[in-house]
Amino acid sequence: MIDDATIMKRICAGEYLLFDELVLRYRDRLLRFAWSKYGSISAAEDLVQEAFLAAFAARDSYNPEFAFSTWLWTIFLNLCRRHYKRELRQPREMVRSSFAAADLAEIPEPSSSETPLQAALKTEQFELLAVYLSELSEVQADALRLRFFGGMKFSEIALTMDCSLSAAKIRVKNGLLKLAHRFSEDKTSEGDVS
Repeated sequence: MIDDATIMKRICAGEYLLFDELVLRYRDRLLRFAWSKYGSISAAEDLVQEAFLAAFAARDSYNPEFAFSTWLWTIFLNLCRRHYKRELRQPREMVRSSFAAADLAEIPEPSSSETPLQAALKTEQFELLAVYLSELSEVQADALRLRFFGGMKFSEIALTMDCSLSAAKIRVKNGLLKLAHRFSEDKTSEGDVS
């Protein structure tokens, strides 16, 4: 398998059709990230397509000294931030209703190296997870999405989010702690209802 940097070098030399290989490698992870953030598969697909178009348009700016994945995720995260600023933030109780039944049926298939968090995409708990992620600060939620939906290392998260390595680790850790607390609150309240 050809590495990303070599593919980008060949794309910059005029082998534009090779870009399809990069789309195949990264599309599902980008899609899971955006879908978990915006609750709409169509909005997620639009953002992912826009990210790939932006990356292709900026192909000559890619520096092979850095990982292609970090470069692509940085482009994507910036697009998500711009999209987020354009849209009015929905009230928390509205986030749950933004997940249409049709969207839940179109969950992207995770790769064979699926993490426990990615496996939640296949279950009805994904909607709840997305609601809980929306309750976190944007940097914590995005750090978790990059780590678990994007499969990124902490060093890649730090580069993508333009923060230190320790800040990336802290964002993921604190986000996980808040999610765990939130899930345990729900389990406790479910026990009280019975």
